Amino acid sequence: MRKKIEKLWYRLNSSFWFLPALLACAAIFLSYATTAADKVLIYHADAQRWWLYSGGPDGARTVLSVIAGSMITVAGVVFSITIVVLSMASSQFGPRLIRNFMNVRANQLVLGTFVATFTYGVLVLRNVDATAEARFVPHLSVNFAIVMSLSSLGVLIYFIHNVSESIQAQNIIARVCRDLGNVINRVFPEKFGQDEDRSDGPKKREYDIPTTCDREVCQVMAEHSGYLQTIDDDALMRIAVDENLLIHLEFRPGNFITRAGVLATVWPGERVDEKLSQQINNTLILGQERTLEQDVEFGISQLVEIATRALSPGVNDPITAMTCIDWLGAALTQLSHHKMPSSHHFDKQNRLRIICKPFTFDGIVNAAFNMIRQNSQSNAAVSIHLLEIIATVAAQVHRGEGREALFRQAKMVMDGCRQRLPEGDDQKDLDDRFQAVVDVMNREPVGPKSTHNPTGIDLGGS
Repeated sequence: MRKKIEKLWYRLNSSFWFLPALLACAAIFLSYATTAADKVLIYHADAQRWWLYSGGPDGARTVLSVIAGSMITVAGVVFSITIVVLSMASSQFGPRLIRNFMNVRANQLVLGTFVATFTYGVLVLRNVDATAEARFVPHLSVNFAIVMSLSSLGVLIYFIHNVSESIQAQNIIARVCRDLGNVINRVFPEKFGQDEDRSDGPKKREYDIPTTCDREVCQVMAEHSGYLQTIDDDALMRIAVDENLLIHLEFRPGNFITRAGVLATVWPGERVDEKLSQQINNTLILGQERTLEQDVEFGISQLVEIATRALSPGVNDPITAMTCIDWLGAALTQLSHHKMPSSHHFDKQNRLRIICKPFTFDGIVNAAFNMIRQNSQSNAAVSIHLLEIIATVAAQVHRGEGREALFRQAKMVMDGCRQRLPEGDDQKDLDDRFQAVVDVMNREPVGPKSTHNPTGIDLGGS
């Protein structure tokens, strides 16, 4: 249930209408509050102050009409500019980045400010009464409307500045990497200590897998199709403990699940019924798109998509591709200081309850570099920069598997470029960068002192 609430909050927080709707509701309450205050002030003889609007009903109607009309017009312009920016970002950087633009609070705040000012002006306007019997001019409310309109002008200037910055490639890439860093800290909360084991995952615990686990099982089928966005780990563990089960999940966040496909394998199978199958389905939240809630590789793929688009013949922007490689290196360096979770999860009595499909460091390395390497084999500058970043990341990676994955990527960069780059000087630069990777691999990683052995493989020369 908690994960479903978190998913709902994530969808509301990333929607373009939620914050403007909240501000519009706040404007409604403010209009009633200031109008009530005006009705109280009207009975005080000294209520008129220099800072209050002192015009008559006709003037108040004119002011409020101008404010409301101009605000809804500007709101339409802001909305149009936003749609243009989203269209341009989708075509240039990829459709998966649209949600990143919608998540920007500044854009939501700007649209909400104009909508709220329009709502406030219209609601106050209906309270202006010019009849002789019940003459009423909400002086304080008109003042608030003027202040809100002036604030909206400042917000409009800020919006133009923010849009001009948000469409720059380096800012887009940095924002994606910042979101990716937050996901890494959330999904992999444990970090390496000063003198602890630096092997992949936590220290292995002793566990016994039932000998009949390969026979007396029941497969739980998926009830819906979609991308696995979130796994409710606590609820799934609670089900496994209450029913005394061993659950093997076939997917991890980011994988696509088809309806009636095998979602999980449960032992013993005789305890699985329709109700239990539905409970297990409810712990895995699916959606139409990948999200950054628990899917680290989705953040990686966003940066990779920008880089591969930049390397396409139609765009031909290697500088942007190298910027993406820089930030990918920063993300992998951050990830290298976090423990990879184990695929085996135990209850409080140290009984094996859940076997999942976890993220691995070498898998994330492959996701980060494979497509860029494949699309940059004929570009010497990008390939050289890719080797430099691999060396930088490898210097801080303490896992043997992670270093092997980085070295494997470096070798594939060299093998691909030897066939596509005939220029001798380019080949020499590549050889020098590859030798730098080899030298880093044969040195002890930087950072806190580690007691683990190096990779143990003979990296050789270039």
